[in-house]
Order: sequence, then C-alpha cells, then structure tokens
Amino acid sequence: MKKLLTGNEAIARGAYEAGCHVATAYPGTPSTEILENVSTYQEIYSEWSTNEKVAMEVAAGASIAGARSMVAMKHVGLNVAADPLYTIAYEGVNGGLVVITADEPGMHSSQNEQDNRLTAIHAKIALMEPSDSQECKDYIKQAFEISEEFDTPVLFKVTTRICHSKSAVELEDRVEVPIREYVKDTKKYIMVPAHSKLKHIQMEEERIPRLQEFSNTTGLNKIEWNDRKIGIITSGASYVHAKEVFEDTVSYLKVGFSWPLPDEKFKEFAAGVEKIYVIEENEPYMEKHIKAMGIECTGKEIFSVCGEINPQIIREAILGEKPEEGYSMEIVAPTRPPALCAGCPHRGIFYEMSKHKNKINVTSDIGCYTLGAMAPLNVGDTVICMGAGISAGIGFDRVNQLAGRDKKVFGVVGDSTFFHSGMTGLVDAVYNKSKMVTVILDNRITAMTGHQENPGTGKTISGVESPMVDLVGVVKAIGVKEENVRVIDPYDMDANKEAVKAAIDADEPFVIITKQPCALIKDVMSRRANLYSQVNQDKCKKCKTCLKIGCPAISMKDNVVSIDTAMCNGCEVCVQVCPFDAIESFGEEVK
Repeated sequence: MKKLLTGNEAIARGAYEAGCHVATAYPGTPSTEILENVSTYQEIYSEWSTNEKVAMEVAAGASIAGARSMVAMKHVGLNVAADPLYTIAYEGVNGGLVVITADEPGMHSSQNEQDNRLTAIHAKIALMEPSDSQECKDYIKQAFEISEEFDTPVLFKVTTRICHSKSAVELEDRVEVPIREYVKDTKKYIMVPAHSKLKHIQMEEERIPRLQEFSNTTGLNKIEWNDRKIGIITSGASYVHAKEVFEDTVSYLKVGFSWPLPDEKFKEFAAGVEKIYVIEENEPYMEKHIKAMGIECTGKEIFSVCGEINPQIIREAILGEKPEEGYSMEIVAPTRPPALCAGCPHRGIFYEMSKHKNKINVTSDIGCYTLGAMAPLNVGDTVICMGAGISAGIGFDRVNQLAGRDKKVFGVVGDSTFFHSGMTGLVDAVYNKSKMVTVILDNRITAMTGHQENPGTGKTISGVESPMVDLVGVVKAIGVKEENVRVIDPYDMDANKEAVKAAIDADEPFVIITKQPCALIKDVMSRRANLYSQVNQDKCKKCKTCLKIGCPAISMKDNVVSIDTAMCNGCEVCVQVCPFDAIESFGEEVK
C-alpha cells in the first residue's frame, strides 16, 4: 500500500517497520513531527526529553541495553547532544542507534545554518542522507542494520525540504526485532582513559576501514550513467533538484551513505565523464574531499554556501539560464514582520519592561519570546541559544558592574527552555551572586514548535498524565530567596509593574515567573472564545498608546483605532494601558 507522507512521517514509519523499540527527542523545527508521529505507534516507547543531551543519553542507554533506539533533533540540537555522541561513537552500540539531525539550509526558523555532515567526520560515525520520503523510510530501516553490523551510531541527515515535503511511500509491515541480550562489558561501555585508548584504536583500525569498504560497495551510493559530457555528484534534496533540471541528460553519482565518502566510486565516476559538478547545500563537504583526491570538479565556485539550492539556482549556475518571468501583480503585498500573537501572555511583561529601556538590558532566548525584540516592544539585546537567556545575562550583568553601567540585566526564558537548559544558568546566578533578574515565561506548553508537552505541563507526549514539575519549587530549591520570587499573571498590568520595579530595585538574584497559558492552546481558545475588547470611538483620543503593545489585533486606519474581534481573546492588556479608558471589554469566559 502506498501513502503520501512527509519526510518526517516517513522516518517515523521507517522506525516502526524496522522494529524500533525506543525513540526520544526534544522538539525543534524542522524535526518536531518525527517523534509526534512515532508516538502514534504503540509498539515504540517514545518521550519528549528535557533537552537533546538527555534524549541522546536515554537513547544510548536503551541501545546499550539491547533495544533498537532512535533520537531526533534539529541541527543546533546536535550541538547540545554532542558530549554524549562523541563518546558513544567510541563505545559503539548493542541495539542499533540512529541519530537524526534535521538541518536547516535557509534558516527558516533557526539561528544559524550549520552543516552537520561535518559532525560525522569529527565524531567518526556513519552518515546517511535520504533525498525523498521513500528513501527516508527505507534508509532508516537500513540505518538500524548498519548500526548493528558496524557497531556504530548512524547519523541520519535530513533538511527542511525533505522533512516537510510529501511524496508517495510504499508501506510495509513491522518486523519484530527482539531486544538483544545485554552482557556487561566494562571495556566497551565504561569510557575511562585506559578503555578509551583501546576503543579509539579499534575504531581507526577496524570499524572505519570496514565502513569505507561498505561506502564503496553499497547501493546507497549509486552511479546513474547517461550522457557522459556532464557528471553530477550530489546528495539529499539537491539530487531531486538536479534531476528536475537535467532529467536523464547527464550522469549522476548519488551519495546516500556519505561518511566515509566513497572514494573508489568518485574515481570510477570521474573516469567516465568529461566535466564534474558537485551540487550540495551549505559546506563544500564532498567537493573538498573530491578535490583532495586530485579530481577536477566545479562546486562552490558557482554555488553559494549560504541558503538552499533549488532547480532555478542549478539552471542559472550550470546552464546560464535566467529565471523566466512569472506572473506579476500590480499590488505588492506588504511585508509581515514576525510578532507575538494576539492575546499572547508574554506581551504584558514585555510592555512593562519596554518602559524601562534606559534602566535595563535584556538577554533573551530561543522561543516565542524572542519576538519581544521586535518593534514596537524592542525588548532584547541578545539571543544566542537555548538557556543563554540566563547564562549570557550573568556575564552581561558582571560587565555592567565592572564598567560602572547603572543598568539591571533581565534574562528571559520560557518554561520549556528553563527545563531544557535554564536551570543550570540560574544555579550559576545564585552561586556566583549575580544581581541579574531571571524572567521565566510559563505559558504551559512548548509553543513555538507547535504545542508539545514538557515537564511543566503534567502530560507526556502520548497525553498520559504525569507529575507536573513545580517551577516555583525548583527556583526556591536552587536558592533564590522567597522574597525575591514573584509569581504573577502577565495579563495583570499592575502585577507586571510591581514585579519589574521590585526586580530593578533588588540587589540579589531575583526571579519573575509569569503564569498564563498560551492563547492558542485549544481549550484556552475555547474558554476565551466569547471574550473580546473594542474601542469606544467617543472616548478615543488617538494617542496610539495601545499600538505600542504590538498586538496584531489592534490597528489604525484613516486615523481610527480598531480591534479585530476575530483575533482578540480578551486578554485586556490594551484595556489597562489605555490612558483614557477608551477600550472596553465584552463577553464572558466559557466554563
């Protein structure tokens, strides 16, 4: 039976068919839907882990215990998981271990554009790259087999286009693979220096040469002979794009198993064609290897290391064809900058912080609240990575003190981010007596990646009830004094004002926890469906104060301020900030 699947859905299906027992992840675009789909297969234990490092370690422990295990994350998540990965590469596996990295050429929702194929080189683990949904499913199944045959984790690299594009996939039945027997082996699984030295030698002298031979003989790396004037070496989504441009008028070397790279295949292909182009997104990963072998080829001379590759880019780079003029419109749609949603519970605290821009610096983090840095709120000096909202704030605060700057530092994180990597930053702040303020925005969900559960929601990925981690209890246990903890409703502007003022005046680690669920959670939307606010035009003085909160439901046209009641959820932040009481609330919450 065939079914139309995204790459993420196909990966989940492949894990199911392969007899996978354990799957872990931390949500991150474009990988999120992998585990969401895995969780629908009852035969696989699946979990949202607190972060990617934990997810990697849970999967590794399951692998060592004998289970086929898989862990999924976006490309920057692999940075978080790198510590265990590089050691697991030495140890090897028992049950197969597949590590999925979802890279993001083009940075559609990411802070950088790294190419994680380079991680395979550094960690010295097998690397696979599918090109479409069918290959996602098929390659995952082979990845488990390769992992077990060569005693190695397998890095499985996909990209945004592959994750989210749909194509037909042939479905097969699940193969029930028994959990392997676990036999205690301290030299294999306990990486103290004496054992690590032996494992490193074993890796270099036994495993890698076997993987190299496999790379040159496997059908995952295949030559397609057609006209031999032009030969294209490519992998991943770039193969599909190249086929769209050239069809069968050129020859191809499609690389699906890409570490170790197939050096003998490269030589065979080079000997059979007149001109070689290497088409790959981001880094010249294959190109450098091919040129180091003395093979002439053209790659990044005509293709950028930045952004995605598509058929038109290939046409223009190789064939010199300019883009054809498409349909044109007389009216150009205005740009729509990203903004916090109407009714977002983060808006109130950000608006209050924005009124103190001359007194504070704000180190923000990865999540919806990153958008607090956008106009008109403009609350945010830095965004680095998950957890850095607190950790970077500690450094920023220390330098402000050293430089004699009279500014308080506010570090902002969300609830899921706090559990992910914020807790250790707060420990550091308390331990080193930082005077910074930590703002934890608890919207009861992992919102930006699509409403996944986390340790503070009281539910697992499968919707099963679980203990809800007490944020306030954690903060106090870390050592923040009770009088320095403020728990507030961010829709209450008086509470926001009091909390921010107290935080600025504090001389010790101070924590503000805002508690209000994301406005887009289904039951929240249902409850607040009848709530809305409207502008009383007789009272409105056109002062534009309401526009300063940055709510997309509020607009001004022809000098008339209005509120889109279809977007409004009645949060009443605008009602409270209006200095002339010109905005009024209507409706009742649905019980």
